[in-house]
Amino acid sequence: MGSQEVLSETARLASSSALLQILFRVITFGLNAFTLRYVSKEIIGLVNVRLTLLYSTVVFLAREAFRRACLSGSTKRNWTKTINLLWLTVPLGVCWSLFLGWIWLQLLEVPDPDVVPYYEIGVVAFGLSSVVELLGEPFWVLAQAHLFIRLKVIAESLSVISKCILTVILVLLHPQWGLYIFSLAQLLYTSVLVLCYVTYFMKFLGSPEARKKSFPVSRMTDLLPSLVEGQTVVDWKEAKLTWSFFKQSFLKQMLTEGERYVMTFLNVLSFGDQGVYDIVNNLGSLVARFIFLPIEESFYVFFAKVLERGTAVKLQKQDDIEMAAAVLESLLKLMLLVGLSIMVFGYAYSQLALDIYGGSMLSLGSGPGLLRCYSLYVLLLAVNGVTECFTFASMCKEEVDRFNFVMLALSFTFLCVSYFLTQWQGSVGFILANCFNMSIRIAHSIHYIYNYFKESCYRPLKGLLLSTSLIFVYIISGTITVFSEVFLCCDKGWLARMIHITVGAVCFAATLTTVFITETQLINFVRTQFLSQYAKKET
Repeated sequence: MGSQEVLSETARLASSSALLQILFRVITFGLNAFTLRYVSKEIIGLVNVRLTLLYSTVVFLAREAFRRACLSGSTKRNWTKTINLLWLTVPLGVCWSLFLGWIWLQLLEVPDPDVVPYYEIGVVAFGLSSVVELLGEPFWVLAQAHLFIRLKVIAESLSVISKCILTVILVLLHPQWGLYIFSLAQLLYTSVLVLCYVTYFMKFLGSPEARKKSFPVSRMTDLLPSLVEGQTVVDWKEAKLTWSFFKQSFLKQMLTEGERYVMTFLNVLSFGDQGVYDIVNNLGSLVARFIFLPIEESFYVFFAKVLERGTAVKLQKQDDIEMAAAVLESLLKLMLLVGLSIMVFGYAYSQLALDIYGGSMLSLGSGPGLLRCYSLYVLLLAVNGVTECFTFASMCKEEVDRFNFVMLALSFTFLCVSYFLTQWQGSVGFILANCFNMSIRIAHSIHYIYNYFKESCYRPLKGLLLSTSLIFVYIISGTITVFSEVFLCCDKGWLARMIHITVGAVCFAATLTTVFITETQLINFVRTQFLSQYAKKET
């Protein structure tokens, strides 16, 4: 597959994943708004923070390094050895699940059974669900490497919808079950997800379509661990790269979920406050999750396939380098504009969004301030997602190992800063600590990208520069919407709210118009690499 084809398929994957994440977030937010009326905020805090942290930690530590290593390079490889390596995620997940489950049950504060019953059942169920999901890892990597876009969309959609339907039914019929509801729903989610991938490959392998594509696996038994006489069980180069990524993934998980670890292990917030924080946090990270993450994951595949790890720019195919530089520049500009728009308009509409979503429980107190701070954090997330996407896809093993030391120092600093800022500013301190952490990571990635391209004629970091007229429009829009919030929101009735929303819509339209006028290269990139994919589907 040529570089242009990889780019085209990657754009399709990013677009589909983004739309899929929109669906997930809409369903999740609707579910949260629904359960808030039937389940206590203490249970929501425990499920969304502590138990979800257990699940995400086990899954991340067990598979993230394998995914990054096994998706690097060409699809033309010894897939038997790669599949053998991927099956190591299951015993690794079992070990992590048992170890972390013991910590969650024996070392952490146990909630009051009268307020949050069945805590032990919840820990066991979420730990088990992580192991169930890892059973589908070889199928997921094989599908992702060959850009099976529709499979991912269907599998994740069905699993999320099944989880939500079961949650709604049980909340309506048996709200007193508490954690039983969320435990059963989580197990159903992972089971349906794995079942979808297994069912698809059972039908696909050996089919005329698979033979036409020269698919490297022909039977379901080829997806099980196997030994080949005269060969090593795994590719040791791939295994060493996995180990490097594993050391890094442990640190990255600490940075990604740092505030949840602080809340879980240091008890700086009550379970009720954790519930409110998590709802506000999810609302603030809406765009980050349904746009930034799919783009980061998809274009990591593109950069990893187009670029050669550990090879100087001047020694690689110049057509590939030119394309990678152009894509990186456009992605930086796109994510910067999305993040900047969220920061500018999110500041003036945080209180209104919380009031509409959760009423006075969220819109009064620290909620609006928390969401405003998150608007700044989203901007940093946007830039960091693209810069680290490129950095991790192009680093050689030695560079990955060196970066692990940076992550180690940064993770320790982040946890310390989180603790002290939380003592000083409450839950807002978590967001400020994340901003500090993300700024350091961005600086490191920018330094790497600059050195990577300095011997070439390409300067993709120009994507971080905006025109003077666009900056001016952002400043004017931010000023107008802030004054609109002061005079029109949020206790002056629905008419004032609608006027406030209209003011924001006009300012946003002016900003968007300025983008179309000043950023023609970016508009062409979005039109050709994202929007055109849907036009092709329709024809």
